[in-house]
Amino acid sequence: MRRPPTIRDVAEQAGVSKSLVSLVLRGSDQVSPEKRDAVLRAASDLGYRPNAAARSLSERRTRTVGVLLNDLRNPWFVDLLDGLNSLLHAAGLHMLLADARLNRRAGHDLTGPFTDLGVDGVVVVGTLPDPTALGPVAARLPVVVAGARDEVPPGVDVVAGDDERGTRLVTEHLIRLGHRRIAHLAGYGAVGELRSNSFESTMREHGLAGEALVEPCDLTEEGGHRAAVRLLARADRPTAVLAVNDIAAVGALSAAADLGLDVPGDLSIAGYDNTSISRLRHVWLTTVDNAGHEVGRRAARCLLDRLETGGGARRLQLTVPTLEIRGTTGPVRDARNVTG
Repeated sequence: MRRPPTIRDVAEQAGVSKSLVSLVLRGSDQVSPEKRDAVLRAASDLGYRPNAAARSLSERRTRTVGVLLNDLRNPWFVDLLDGLNSLLHAAGLHMLLADARLNRRAGHDLTGPFTDLGVDGVVVVGTLPDPTALGPVAARLPVVVAGARDEVPPGVDVVAGDDERGTRLVTEHLIRLGHRRIAHLAGYGAVGELRSNSFESTMREHGLAGEALVEPCDLTEEGGHRAAVRLLARADRPTAVLAVNDIAAVGALSAAADLGLDVPGDLSIAGYDNTSISRLRHVWLTTVDNAGHEVGRRAARCLLDRLETGGGARRLQLTVPTLEIRGTTGPVRDARNVTG
């Protein structure tokens, strides 16, 4: 059997030294374009593939990034992970994914497996029950939190959507449609609090504080259904519902159907996150695009910057949300609901 080509073979065919081949394979900018092309052409002709294990030993890096995902059920995280992976992959890094919920239930250290494997950095996706638990790993490795707004240890970067701005966009959309009695299915954690506070402040600024209803919700379809049933059973039921995320909004749509309410004729419903669920034709949900893909890309960029430059002050980056108006919101039907 023919032995696989080595870095020495590439160097001989390209007419350069082994050290120069190593520089090219590491993406160094200290090599002339002519010699880089010669090395890459030789590697391609020979079918040479770098030995990842050997490279890791020589660089003292594993070229892996641990990604701790708080909730595998949330489809918004799929867009975020896609953006994250696109940039990490382009930089020659690979993701190792772990389920924070599963680790927590089993009583495991959330980041322990990553440090045992010698990852180069960690990205936390979503809200953790105790973000201060990131302190020990952040003291040794670059750590970035994506898609959450909780307080984090010093030196940990945070990348998320602008929840206050996004909630204002969708609340004002409902107000412009003539809705006055508007309910919010409110989530938990820092993101849930930001969205809930923004909803209430927007309603207050429009003189509608007395019409604003806030109902706790656990971010699931079933939670959205239960919360919406409670709201819609009221004598002064709302004419519009803003859910904390798309999944809860789907639950609200089911509750409206169970009660024989037409959407959007009798009840307007909006979600948040612009997930793949919201774009299904039979759902076609008005929602806020929270720029999940861009959040992922920026989180990757933050991690790559810290891998290159080391420490520094904590940074917060917020992406700009946009409103996606679809088929679940419309003008209020009963003119008696419109005041002012």
